Amino acid sequence: MSEKKNGVTRRKVLKGATAGAITAGIAPSIFVKGAWAQDFRNDPKGGDVVLGFNVPQTGPYSDEGADELRAYTLAVKHLNGEGDGGMLNTMQPSNLKGNGILGQKVTYVTGDTQTKSDAARDSARRMIERDGALIITGGSSSGVAVAVQALCQEMGTIFMAGLTHSNDTTGKDKKRYGFRHFFNAYMSGAALAPVLSKEYGNDRRAYHLTADYNWGWTQQESIQNATEALGWETEKNVLTPVGAGDFSQYITPILNSGADVVVLNHYGKDMVNSLTQAIQFGLRDRQANGKNIEIIVPLFSRLMAQGAGENIKGILGTSNWNWSLQNEGSAAFVKSFGAEYGFPPSQAAHTCYVQALLYADACERAGTLYPPEVIKALEGHKFDGMGNGPTEYRAEDHQCFKDVLVVRGNANPTSQFDLLEVVQEVPRSQVEYDAKIFGGELGPYEVS
Repeated sequence: MSEKKNGVTRRKVLKGATAGAITAGIAPSIFVKGAWAQDFRNDPKGGDVVLGFNVPQTGPYSDEGADELRAYTLAVKHLNGEGDGGMLNTMQPSNLKGNGILGQKVTYVTGDTQTKSDAARDSARRMIERDGALIITGGSSSGVAVAVQALCQEMGTIFMAGLTHSNDTTGKDKKRYGFRHFFNAYMSGAALAPVLSKEYGNDRRAYHLTADYNWGWTQQESIQNATEALGWETEKNVLTPVGAGDFSQYITPILNSGADVVVLNHYGKDMVNSLTQAIQFGLRDRQANGKNIEIIVPLFSRLMAQGAGENIKGILGTSNWNWSLQNEGSAAFVKSFGAEYGFPPSQAAHTCYVQALLYADACERAGTLYPPEVIKALEGHKFDGMGNGPTEYRAEDHQCFKDVLVVRGNANPTSQFDLLEVVQEVPRSQVEYDAKIFGGELGPYEVS
């Protein structure tokens, strides 16, 4: 049963009575091992643990948002002991028992970020203030992530980011209450550059089209830095509005620019449109400087590949995860998600599912829902069995470090979902960096 109000959908469940707990022989929480006497926002006090799923249900990143919501719903089922358990069976180490979180049933509410920072903050605030959400998680935009993360820091509510690739999220805009499982733009540049050198050489001139917000800016900067280190020249960088739809006015000048590589720093439907139009303009059939013009999309996913169709074939980029990976965690998740929805999950689904389990496990390890202690349980946490190999939530910036995938649009797909070829699983050691290079301060554990 559900109801929708002010853009937030509430999933209703019947709650067990908690009144009279002491007379029923249940000790007050202050005497329970691992419990904390501190009051904190939305403490369920024996009721349901409410998670707030804030995803783009409309707008240019809505395909990712739909898959995020599917994954979150599946995660709630697994946490409550329903279904086959998915990655609860592969996560190492794990304190999850399939009986909710700390024995309390998990429920959820949802909001629509619209891929707009103000809308995302509004829906997050409503879920926290009106619906009792203990955490906010989700999103497919770095602008949204930075905005909601700042709000959650102010409100003392943990934020587990969905798809956010900007260096800023765990860099200059990092917060104590914010965490990111997804990789970032720096990692894309570090992983992709050696492959670009091998495939296209070190004498290239690049023309960038870049989404005009913090993700696009740091993505472009990271790719430019990585390729110029190879010897490439950057011909030009042109900023484009999110949701532009028609990119022809930005593509036409490329034809006579002298560039022999086009870098599309776009995501979601913007990437689908810009890539499709670039190919319609014949860029891949032209030469410059005696070389075939190549197109690169530094960050893309299977969902974007589906939208781009034939145009994605042969295009190089990076990805956080792919359903074709042959490891126990990935296989378990693909099986569960496929049984539930009839098709394999995207990297958006994978990231959000993992975030939900990591939050729940941190609560179990902390023995409390009290946010400062849950944060401490996440900081520096090392885990495996979640599809990316050995992974660490670095304490200094709350950024996950793990292997990164370089992918290529599959030239000969065997199905409508077999659209990405994994070119290389780049080891963590190649993409890691000092937390200080992007600045920022995490801030306090305790907030008023």
